[in-house]
Amino acid sequence: MIKLAINLSMIFTEVPLIERFALAQAQGFKHVEIQFPYELSIEQIQSQLTMHDLTLCLINLPAGDLMQGGNGLAGVPGMELEFHRGLEQAIQYATALNVPSVNILAGKQPLDSDLLPCLNTLSSNLKLACHRLSDHHIQPVFEMINSTDMPRFLVQNIAQAQEMLEAVQHPALKIQYDCYHMAMMGEDVLEALKENIHDIGHIQFADCPGRHEPDTAQIHFAEIFQWLNQSSYSGYIAAEYRPQAHSSHSFAWKDKYFAKHPQS
Repeated sequence: MIKLAINLSMIFTEVPLIERFALAQAQGFKHVEIQFPYELSIEQIQSQLTMHDLTLCLINLPAGDLMQGGNGLAGVPGMELEFHRGLEQAIQYATALNVPSVNILAGKQPLDSDLLPCLNTLSSNLKLACHRLSDHHIQPVFEMINSTDMPRFLVQNIAQAQEMLEAVQHPALKIQYDCYHMAMMGEDVLEALKENIHDIGHIQFADCPGRHEPDTAQIHFAEIFQWLNQSSYSGYIAAEYRPQAHSSHSFAWKDKYFAKHPQS
């Protein structure tokens, strides 16, 4: 059964974050994800989830200055203490709000650092995150981000993600697979999903190029969603796109691809 979610950090940005929960419910969603929920208190988020009968299925661990153009935390030597503090903050939010998964952004290779120390720092921090999150029954995931949108990101494709899984060697760790980022990297999105689905813990989607809603560019979502609906995948499938126009006008895909499929 499809577990369809919507990303409140990229959709409904016409209004403040605290007002987006109501809009998600109005569009028929039962699950939401938030990249960085920390601008709101736990009590504010819980109130909105309860009021609008929603669950929060994913948050990101704090990523330092990554979203402002910096290098981030998880794979940056010397930033371990800040990463540990962010991990504890994410655990606080995830446990209080019953969030099943936390995404850990690898960060970028600093211009003055060699690659290997960054990868070693990332694997060490992921190991720590796996142990701490697993203690609270939270699934850790990490994602690939394409090299065009974020040059020097430490995990850019499936092969690099698989190498990191091998380095960490923790059964709880899964890949967060973003269809847009992998299409930007030239991956065959559907084939990559088929080949790696057992290592994938969370899926996000946007069309490519442009990162807008499905059916605005080149990804064949009909085949992808049909296969996912019939597959053994039991995680969430989350819309994480930048609406081409107003957010409320961007949901034609939802009725087209999911109206016939029951959603949990």
